[in-house]
Amino acid sequence: MPRPEPTRTRQRATAAPAIAAADNESTLRFGPLNAALMLAGLLSIIAGFVMLAGASTVGAPLLLVLGFAILVPLGIIL
Repeated sequence: MPRPEPTRTRQRATAAPAIAAADNESTLRFGPLNAALMLAGLLSIIAGFVMLAGASTVGAPLLLVLGFAILVPLGIIL
């Protein structure tokens, strides 16, 4: 007696391609503006620490805040 063939059912489409596409969009892409802001932040931080070593009580904190709180985060965000 021949075996009956199994009935074929429609398979659902998986969400894997959509997830893969979303992963590609969420990667960080740094451009020239990001690099310039990060470099300016790094130079500001270095200059701030150099001025701090020279006992500058006004310029050093301003440069450090500019570098750590403004330029580096902007370089990451933009």
